Amino acid sequence: MALNYIFIGFFLIAFAVAILRVVGYFFRDFLLNYGFQFGDADLNVFHAIVQSTFDMTETSISIVIYLIGIMALWLGIMKIGEHGGAINILSRLVAPFFRKLFPELPKDHPAMGSMMMNFSANMLGLDNAATPLGLKAMNELQETNASNDTASNAQIMFLVLNTSGLTLIPVSVMALRAAGGAAQPSDVFLPILLATFFATLAGLISVSIYQKINLLNKVVLAYLGSLTLAICLFIWWLTSLSPDQVSKVSSLIGNGVLFTVIVAFIGLALKRKVNVYESFIEGAKEGFTVAVKIIPYLVGMLVAIGVFRASGALDILIEGLRATVALTGLNADFVDAMPTAFMKPLSGSGARGMMVETMNTFGADSFAGKLSSVFQGSTETTFYTLAVYFGAVNITRTRYTVVCGLIADAVGIIAAILIAYLFFH
Repeated sequence: MALNYIFIGFFLIAFAVAILRVVGYFFRDFLLNYGFQFGDADLNVFHAIVQSTFDMTETSISIVIYLIGIMALWLGIMKIGEHGGAINILSRLVAPFFRKLFPELPKDHPAMGSMMMNFSANMLGLDNAATPLGLKAMNELQETNASNDTASNAQIMFLVLNTSGLTLIPVSVMALRAAGGAAQPSDVFLPILLATFFATLAGLISVSIYQKINLLNKVVLAYLGSLTLAICLFIWWLTSLSPDQVSKVSSLIGNGVLFTVIVAFIGLALKRKVNVYESFIEGAKEGFTVAVKIIPYLVGMLVAIGVFRASGALDILIEGLRATVALTGLNADFVDAMPTAFMKPLSGSGARGMMVETMNTFGADSFAGKLSSVFQGSTETTFYTLAVYFGAVNITRTRYTVVCGLIADAVGIIAAILIAYLFFH
């Protein structure tokens, strides 16, 4: 139901803003006398909005075509891991922790291994691998869902943790910073790690409150404490390296771990005398089916986002925030980077474009350039993820998923701002 209201809201807000911009064109001088201005008010706004619907439709299909190949590959690999027993091994490793967070899941359910793989891919900055693994997990979670069209507690917990985007190695962000001429592309590594850590904690706590999960349980504290310690040690080690070494090590670890997992899956399957190729084809067929199924959901959400952006609503939101901050007397340097923060929950490619635009305008090593990089790495694309993941299993009633996801996003944004001021200002 929440996605329904959001979808409607994007169109209605876009229409209202477009009307205001047209009015602003005809009554510009009159409105300026009273201090009102509606950005680049002109008569082309409706053309831009309609054009965005065509552009985003094309983008949606391009994404799906790309996803078909990625989904076929990774669900094929996952099927090898499933038949070879690797997923069961992963499930047992995280079972004590996941049983506390996902109490409705049966013991040793295969979704635990798939979720662990998804979280690991996200932490390593491997977005292309994370999506098919996450969709695999959603389909497995749907098997235990008592209501076919309503999100289960387990699905909500999984999606909110997914969208909070805990990232150990933000490879793509560092690569874009290097391309933008940053003196030290990896200088945003630690701020991104800290911001995503706080966002993930916020998401976990908010869902746990809704689901009445006790996070003070000794098992949960042990796992979270171990993860925190591991992150601290990882940060300590990376701080001893040069920026160039950090970038190289990050790429090596991320891609090395990923390919090691593939080889390990194949090795375990061989040990069990599994027909590896046939298992891969079986999983790849599932990947193709899942990718095609999400087309309507993806088109709907991306078109709504495109309309909202093309109308100029996002620009008005940014300028309104700038004016509000100015009234409080607080430092407003962070506002220049906010387009990336506002776009990130809506569109990954849009946020990436905003980040590049900010670096081009203010400089990759400016405060706005660095903060926009931290925003880009801080959280996942919440609405895109919800549309794709819920669409894959035909969920239409998302319950409190959007609320908790946006809480995690908000905490991630606030943490990113405070941490950026601490590190870069």
